[in-house]
Amino acid sequence: MARYVSIWFPHLTTDRLVLKRPELAGTPFVLAAPSRGRVVVKAASAQARGCGIVEGMVVADARAVLPSLEVIEDDAELAEKLLNALAKWTLRYTPLAGIDLDDGLILDATGCTHLWDGEMAYLKDIVARLKGSGYDARAAMADTIATAWAVCRYGKSERIVAPGAQLDALLALPPMALRLEQIAIEKMYKLGFYQIKSFVYIAPSVLRRRFGQALLDRLGQALGHVHEAFEPIQPPEPFTERLPCLEPIRTAPGIEIAMQKLLEMLCSRLVKEGQGVRKAVLKCYRIDGEMRQVEIGTSFASCSAGHLFKLFELKIPTIEPALGIELFVLEAPIVEPLGEQQDQLFNLGAANKWVEIAELLDRLVARAGPDISHRYLPAQHYWPERCTIEAATLKEQPQTPWRIDRPRPVHLLPEPQRVEVSAPVPDYPPMLFRYQGKVHKIKRADGPERIEQEWWIQEGLHRDYYTVEDEAGARFWIFRLGHYQDDNKPEWFIHGYFA
Repeated sequence: MARYVSIWFPHLTTDRLVLKRPELAGTPFVLAAPSRGRVVVKAASAQARGCGIVEGMVVADARAVLPSLEVIEDDAELAEKLLNALAKWTLRYTPLAGIDLDDGLILDATGCTHLWDGEMAYLKDIVARLKGSGYDARAAMADTIATAWAVCRYGKSERIVAPGAQLDALLALPPMALRLEQIAIEKMYKLGFYQIKSFVYIAPSVLRRRFGQALLDRLGQALGHVHEAFEPIQPPEPFTERLPCLEPIRTAPGIEIAMQKLLEMLCSRLVKEGQGVRKAVLKCYRIDGEMRQVEIGTSFASCSAGHLFKLFELKIPTIEPALGIELFVLEAPIVEPLGEQQDQLFNLGAANKWVEIAELLDRLVARAGPDISHRYLPAQHYWPERCTIEAATLKEQPQTPWRIDRPRPVHLLPEPQRVEVSAPVPDYPPMLFRYQGKVHKIKRADGPERIEQEWWIQEGLHRDYYTVEDEAGARFWIFRLGHYQDDNKPEWFIHGYFA
């Protein structure tokens, strides 16, 4: 059964201003902005509200009520920025959190409250932490977003609505608790409908004729008969495990224990669903409100908790626990199916040498970064620069076999580099060449090997390649671009080195 939490911040922007400017604490002030040629109050502090100043009041009228009132320019985007930041903070309580403009949040608490020993402790912890951070906050929980919203803002005592008890919780609340338009609310008050119980039992056809379909939709959302859309600030990962801590974790051994437990839970789910991790992210939520995260990647889809732990273990020194970590969240944003080959690859009892290669590569990449490991496959091209492609994974198979009928250099330059040569014509190898200021006299040579460009990709001159060896025994792969024709002297290039 779904359970939702509505959080209300009655003084969101003014509370934030007090946190930034402590001298405003206890002082009546308002945030104001121009509107239709007048300066209007957009938000009022608790002290200003106590003096009768409310949102929508003209600043001149507010100063007539309280001459000492301090007026501060309002930031129209501040509320949304604050709510987004607070919604991210509440992700330690739930994987699904959304903002409720202009002054609230909605949390999907389904399946989360048992981690805090029940709904009451869960709700109390959220409110206590928010108030401890300087925000006046109220919260309520119910089966539907609409009922939680109504009870949070208009409920008098009980903040937790028992499952299925939405109607009982709504009866004593005013019509505005259903988030109706102001015109509909005024009509209800004129008819004496001061509480929801005054009209909730009236036939739907009568209510629709008098107040429109919007009233029935709002009632349906509150009672759970009509679905209400909920848009979280970030979609949850399908494979996610959470581990709250009874006491804040400050030590590396404590982080290791938490990591092992999360990996065991995650890998157990992956095995059941035939999936393996390609990328995993560990998020550490600290008690100071900050979050630190580390991530790892694998060469093969892996569901080996031991192997994944070794990769995360290298990242532990980069995690700063500060005053302590109160929640660990392990996500696997990229997973792949475990085929037969992958099952054998990470089967610790199988005599498979690939497991050692894959795990070694993963550890090297975890230590030094992803740029140190590359795997290349042959491509269906003759041009040397195009004859290889980089493989995305270890399991990727070549589409064409490696060419082994002709010698190829161990080190192929990314781009051919020009050299100066002295060579007989037309098809003799050079007698010497100058490269990077050094003259190399050719002792032995083999060639030419002609390589044409693929006409469907690019047109141009052919290349005649020679394998040459200088007096010092160094071997090079050089080529002539085009023919000797009339007075045209072709260019020569070096393209690689042999061992």
